[in-house]
Amino acid sequence: MAKKDYYEELGVERNASEAELKKAYRRHAMKYHPDRNPGDKEAETRFKAAKEAYEVLNDPQKRAAYDQFGHAGVDPSRGAGGFGGAGAGGFADIFGDVFGDIFGGGRRRGAQVFRGADLRYSLELNLEEAVRGTEVKIRVPAMASCDTCHGSGARPGTSPETCHTCGGHGQVRMQQGFFSIQQTCPHCHGSGKVISSPCVDCRGEGRVQQTKTLSVKVPAGVDDGDQIRLAGEGEAGENGGPPGDLYVQMRLKPHPIFKRDTDDLYCEMPVSFTTAALGGELEVPTLDGRASIKIPSGAQSEKLFRLRGKGVRNVRNGRVGDLYCKISVETPVNLTNRQQELLREFDELTREGGAKHNPREQSWIGKIKSFLG
Repeated sequence: MAKKDYYEELGVERNASEAELKKAYRRHAMKYHPDRNPGDKEAETRFKAAKEAYEVLNDPQKRAAYDQFGHAGVDPSRGAGGFGGAGAGGFADIFGDVFGDIFGGGRRRGAQVFRGADLRYSLELNLEEAVRGTEVKIRVPAMASCDTCHGSGARPGTSPETCHTCGGHGQVRMQQGFFSIQQTCPHCHGSGKVISSPCVDCRGEGRVQQTKTLSVKVPAGVDDGDQIRLAGEGEAGENGGPPGDLYVQMRLKPHPIFKRDTDDLYCEMPVSFTTAALGGELEVPTLDGRASIKIPSGAQSEKLFRLRGKGVRNVRNGRVGDLYCKISVETPVNLTNRQQELLREFDELTREGGAKHNPREQSWIGKIKSFLG
């Protein structure tokens, strides 16, 4: 099967610059690399073809020969076959230059430094604190830079020494057939330094476990699951690396009256049988104090009343939600004989009116009779 044109393989013009070639190769590598497509033979073939094309076109001499003679002008022992034809150092060089941006780092020319780990802290708030905002102090355990050795890991008065295995680079290069593989130095573990006299407090780690107290300003309107990022308040980095961040996650405690749904609040209000039947005025709590709602006569359970602007002010856009009050008609209990007698008399009077007084009940009875024939 005839090989595809290298320029066409990468999707570039014949006058493409080195930067354009690298960008095109990176795009193909991101899409077809075997690590991203395990078991996909077609993707592996596309990756090998793109790699072969890049190796030829990125080399000025090979590119000139290819432009003049096509595939016949390129030594097949150097370019064909994808993974096996890069030569002793070619694959490692291309991998370091191109895939460094993709997989994070490429070739390192000095000791490795590591950013500190990010931390998470769950902050419990009641509804009022979340709605109005608050400021709280939290205690966070974390790895911090050792004050005794100032993070070096060496006993005061001494200094870390350059690792003789990697020459201070933190990495060593190993040759495996056609591949030249760069690995973390097994002696210094990537630091490029060895400590012969470790600090007694951190035992050569350069970091110690500490608990720090931080003040967290919680803005008004935060909701359950919202996060506040405190930059640089995570764990200290290693070998001089930057610290991580602390993410404070909001956890709202259950409220005895209200339930929150984004910016709206909901509550359930029990009302007496007589209030629901005759109507009346009901006092309800809000986060700002008290309010009242008018219950119309004949109100049924589950009826929802809306109080505009009595919800939560959104922390991002400032919109204020509403308060929804659902009434629940309470059936009287522990009735006296006289109360039972009056209710029976009341029931007889209402039944005389039929559907006029109990329309839902009468409708239900009609449906049952129709169903049973």
